[in-house]
Amino acid sequence: MVLSLMRKHAKSWLIKFLIAIIAVVFIFYFGYSFTSDRALKIAYVNGEVISGPEYEKAYRDMVSTYQARYKDMWTDSMIKALDLKTKALNSLIDQRLITQAARRLGIEVTEAECQKAIMSYPAFQVDGQFDMGRYQSLLARNHMTPEDFEVSITHELLSRKLGQFLFAFLDVTEKEVLDYYTFGNEKIKLAYVGFHPDDFRNSISIDEAGLKAYFETHQETYRVPERIQAAYVEIDPASFRDGISISEEEIQSFYEYNHAAYEQPAQVKARHILFELDEDAPEKTEQAVRMKAEAVLEKVKKGEDFAKLAKEYSGCPSKERGGDLGYFEKGQMAPAFEEAAFSLKKGEVSELVRTPFGYHIIQVEDIKEAGTQPLEEVRNDILESLTMSAASELAHEKGFSIVDQMPYDVQLTEYAKQQGLEAKKSPFFSKNEAIPGIAESRKVTEALFALDKNETTELVELGGKFYIFQVVDSQASYLPELKDVMEEVKKDYRDHLAMEAARSAAEGFLAELKEGKTWNQVVKEKGLTPKETVFFTRRGPIQGIGYAPELIETAFRLNARKPCPDKPFVNDKGAFVVRWLEREPVDESDFRKEEESYRKSLVQTKRRRIFESWLDSLRKNAEIEIVTPVSKKL
Repeated sequence: MVLSLMRKHAKSWLIKFLIAIIAVVFIFYFGYSFTSDRALKIAYVNGEVISGPEYEKAYRDMVSTYQARYKDMWTDSMIKALDLKTKALNSLIDQRLITQAARRLGIEVTEAECQKAIMSYPAFQVDGQFDMGRYQSLLARNHMTPEDFEVSITHELLSRKLGQFLFAFLDVTEKEVLDYYTFGNEKIKLAYVGFHPDDFRNSISIDEAGLKAYFETHQETYRVPERIQAAYVEIDPASFRDGISISEEEIQSFYEYNHAAYEQPAQVKARHILFELDEDAPEKTEQAVRMKAEAVLEKVKKGEDFAKLAKEYSGCPSKERGGDLGYFEKGQMAPAFEEAAFSLKKGEVSELVRTPFGYHIIQVEDIKEAGTQPLEEVRNDILESLTMSAASELAHEKGFSIVDQMPYDVQLTEYAKQQGLEAKKSPFFSKNEAIPGIAESRKVTEALFALDKNETTELVELGGKFYIFQVVDSQASYLPELKDVMEEVKKDYRDHLAMEAARSAAEGFLAELKEGKTWNQVVKEKGLTPKETVFFTRRGPIQGIGYAPELIETAFRLNARKPCPDKPFVNDKGAFVVRWLEREPVDESDFRKEEESYRKSLVQTKRRRIFESWLDSLRKNAEIEIVTPVSKKL
């Protein structure tokens, strides 16, 4: 009521007097917080101060960046969850350390250099010349002042100069590039025997003491995660359709404005019969396939049913539809195929057409000339599009007004009733689950878990509908008792024992090799069937074993003198003992083709490591004093 009165009489001398009195009270009682904050010291970096206003700007910029990233899912509670206050301060400290280091090295950026860099930005140019109007409008559009942009450009140029200094003596030799290439591209082949848990599972017996001990050791595995329950209002644009009327002028205007969308290129409707043949097939095979294709072509020319012949002879999946490919336009088929199809008249059949897939016989059933779909043909689509667009706008306005007028501490379920809406309650769900019953809701889960109880989101769009969420209840994470998860623990314990039995069998196999028996001898005695992989690189996976980075690194250290590792490799498939068979070196001609790209990649990797190491050294040797903890600010 007071705020309404003040808005109503905002220009009266009485209200101005009241505002002046309030201002005086704030200055006397809270003046220290406001005025001193302008000179508040956040931290010292080697004696240089990071001020309150400087920190606040960095913090606001960082929050804006994350708001843009999360969009509708953003809530102010995420500031704490993402620790943005600390991140902003650390960024400023790094920036200050870099600037100080540049100063000690005599590196600086002049005003002329900054000006030249800005004027050379293509985004600020019109017809190749710097345009002040465009410069100012683009900055304004991005909520940035010229002063702020010039500071950012200065930092960018300074970083570039520092990079030139730090990397001046960076050298990458041909041997380093070759080693880098070899590491990623050399291949090895392995033999292996696998011991699988399923082979041991039926012989496993579970004892109560062992089960209890297993549960106590792995109890954290069965922890029930934190869960929350949300109330939500769903605003479906479809419910606003009935009150919408689209005029003929709107339909006509939409059609004319989007005229290009209704332009259709020339299309043909065709069937084909494919005689499959590899592009590099031997001449003898090519002749045999061509003879078969020519024989079928003769049947087509004699008037036999094309669709039946396609079902009988074609090697294309379209054979089930009698070779029907439907309508297609240029650019959708192999060049030779479409060239032949578009040269035929309706009802004509092609000669044999060779493509990378083999030989084709093509029959054109219909032709659609290039043109524009008439309005009558697309009227219903336009009407539906305009109706749903208007309905979506109404739904958005409704949702926005609900959020805008909703009191801070009201229950969403109660407030929804007041607005003539129904608020639903979700079942409890965890952070890694979608909200049951709501499409695409998984991406809002993180935002909801950052809210406190009874906090409400902004309007969120999901799957074409609008939602307002409120956290109404939560369940803390807890460790369950064994009786509550008995069946799950029993299964896991049996799997564990079966895997341990597989591991023991693999270790026994290795032990016999270490005692002096040969691979073939142990394999034969145990009645095993070894397998061989194909050649593989460090990027894996290993055929028959799967993606196994640890095994890959071990395997690439094996050789003819030490063909087997010291212990078996265990993953969810079982326990494996491998034996090195052969190494395939890199091809020098392939290396020469890719040498430059690998050189650039290696240079970038080295530069990143050098810069990170240099900055880490600056941090370790710096005197950094936090005067005002940022967790207490803002």
